[in-house]
Amino acid sequence: MKLTMTRPDDWHLHVRDNDALKYTVPFTARQFSRAIIMPNLNPPNTTTQQALAYRERIIAAIPKKNKLHSQFEPLMTLYLTDNTAAAEIETASKSSYVHAVKLYPAGATTNSDAGVTDLKKCYKVLAALQKHNMPLLVHGEVNDPAVDIFDREKVFIETVLLPARQAFPELKIVFEHITTRDAVDYVLSEDHYTAATITPQHLLYNRNALFKGGIRPHYFCLPVLKREEHRQALNVAATSGNAKFFLGTDSAPHAKNKKETACGCAGIFSAPLAIELYARAFDENNALHKLEAFASFYGADFYGLPRNTDTITLQKKDWIVPASYPFVDGPVIPLHGGETESWQLLS
Repeated sequence: MKLTMTRPDDWHLHVRDNDALKYTVPFTARQFSRAIIMPNLNPPNTTTQQALAYRERIIAAIPKKNKLHSQFEPLMTLYLTDNTAAAEIETASKSSYVHAVKLYPAGATTNSDAGVTDLKKCYKVLAALQKHNMPLLVHGEVNDPAVDIFDREKVFIETVLLPARQAFPELKIVFEHITTRDAVDYVLSEDHYTAATITPQHLLYNRNALFKGGIRPHYFCLPVLKREEHRQALNVAATSGNAKFFLGTDSAPHAKNKKETACGCAGIFSAPLAIELYARAFDENNALHKLEAFASFYGADFYGLPRNTDTITLQKKDWIVPASYPFVDGPVIPLHGGETESWQLLS
């Protein structure tokens, strides 16, 4: 069985920087036409100038041998801080290469220490985003030690997202890597200015995957995997044909020695087989006919970008995912590494 579909885009991606780019960028360029690139480097990309310089480093890592792969386009973002100036948003909007601004609550995830301590401090920036029709991408978790880690998304909706939406009703918001029924219900309750991305790991696995046969650090990400009821709600949303939900892998590589340690990094590396993972999820839901819109249409429409015109072809065929791939400072373990996958992207 084969499935030919419009070439997809990845609306949430980490490729790291410098030497790491030659290992990460080719995987995405092979599958996707475009990708929204996360700005949480160390130090983060807080200005348009920094984002454009990062873009050039990514472009230098795009494989040139394959014409289709060489056309991959990184879509840049800025990292929101308490001190971001509204004038920077105007500069970004004029660049034609910066497409969104990312909100990380301070301390919520990898390289988020410089993030926002109180979103109300950034309301002038949100006003500028609304004016320039530029999306705010949100890591939707509070970073309050008093809040259970499995409830941080729900509390974020109640305490941060709802007030921001009330203050800025026409601000485009992408609620990234949603993980709960609460997030699905919230996105459905809002109008066309609100959308969400869904990762392959949150479609395919619940929190039991973290502990199957022992602690499995390569299934640890933030937001963490949730209960089965939430996984099922995400699958219903992704396969519903509702344009508010679209593909965003949140692929986030860390070397094996950074994951398999006493304080392992959060992040799942799905880039080598991202579209195959989504195909499996949609196949398991008898919804392969809905995959193309979720992966290739809805994100482009929300961002106001043209849909892609070229295609990719997937084949339903068992293959063994490599147990690891080369990376800086040692190998990196992909999601489902060493196991059998049921769909394969044809070269």
